Amino acid sequence: MNFNLTEDQLAFREAARAFAEKAMAPHAAKWDDEHIFPVSVLKEAGEMGFMGIYTPEALGGMGLSRLDTSVIVEELASACPSTAAFITIHNMATWMVASFAPDDLKQELVPKLASGELLASYCLTEPGAGSDAASLRTKAVRDGDDYVINGSKMFISGAGETDILVLMARTGAADSGAKGISTFVIPANAEGITYGKNEEKMGWHSQPTRTVNLENVRVPVTNRVGEEGDGFAIAMKGLDGGRLNIATCSLGGAQAALVRARNYMHERQQFGKPLAAFQALQFKLADMATNLVAARQMVRLGAYKLDTGDSEATLHCAMAKRFATDACFEVVNDALQLHGGYGYIREYPLERFLRDLRVHQILEGTNEIMRLIIARRLLDDGVAEAIQ
Repeated sequence: MNFNLTEDQLAFREAARAFAEKAMAPHAAKWDDEHIFPVSVLKEAGEMGFMGIYTPEALGGMGLSRLDTSVIVEELASACPSTAAFITIHNMATWMVASFAPDDLKQELVPKLASGELLASYCLTEPGAGSDAASLRTKAVRDGDDYVINGSKMFISGAGETDILVLMARTGAADSGAKGISTFVIPANAEGITYGKNEEKMGWHSQPTRTVNLENVRVPVTNRVGEEGDGFAIAMKGLDGGRLNIATCSLGGAQAALVRARNYMHERQQFGKPLAAFQALQFKLADMATNLVAARQMVRLGAYKLDTGDSEATLHCAMAKRFATDACFEVVNDALQLHGGYGYIREYPLERFLRDLRVHQILEGTNEIMRLIIARRLLDDGVAEAIQ
């Protein structure tokens, strides 16, 4: 096994780092403070290829692997985890359209999504269906060449500011569970769609989060993604990569926090010595780095498993998401602690990283749900041996 990045991956990393340092880092605090959704920067990211990283080249994307994606996203997240997280959500929605939509719809939308000309929101969660996504109640009823959709979605990233909604709705009976769900691509300004207020969140201030309400929204059958009833399976396939993406955003925030903690330990003097001279703090920094590297390797292993179509890819993605988002939050928390009172004020970015990373333990499936996925799979015969 070769754990070194390839020359191409190193080049992707440098390009992403340069973009993050120039276009994102200088403005991230203002985006957070003023709740600015940086659409112009997202379009610049599209010009770099970062809005369609693993979308096929034939449809305008970069056509890269999930491992390549993780390398790029970590650099973007080191500047602004919130904006990087929206970029990954957009990438997931774009990939779903590129992979499962009818050819005409792909050709019409995907090049514009991959370039950042159009922005997409992923609409799965509902007021009564969070972790239990298979119980969603938004209803799509066939009416000739259209579906008529009624219902609501909540906690939707980018809602009210994006152009396309990739939305899951029930086309089967009320008790049809996961098999009765279909996926649709809907113009965000379609008649009958309204948006709730921009939620006041703990973090993720650079992207809006709103409820999406749908009242008799007509959607052509040609805007269905995949066959009727395939929607839940498509959503879950998207979430395998989505979990790696959000774990990678945690890596970026933790890496930035680790570097700042290291630098601060050299700069800050106490009792006539730099903090770096105190063994207790050296040990803390060592544990932070060890946990961060362990998290990074789990994420990259999960990406490799997904890229190679491994039968246990979903298990590896769940484990990576659970471990990385927990471990990286603690790395940032420890970095804040090492800064003392300075870590708690907004002049330093650590409190922003802490607020942004906290939600990663909740979304794309809470870490409690990740534990359920992992445990249930491990209880099957042979799985514990298969992942050895």
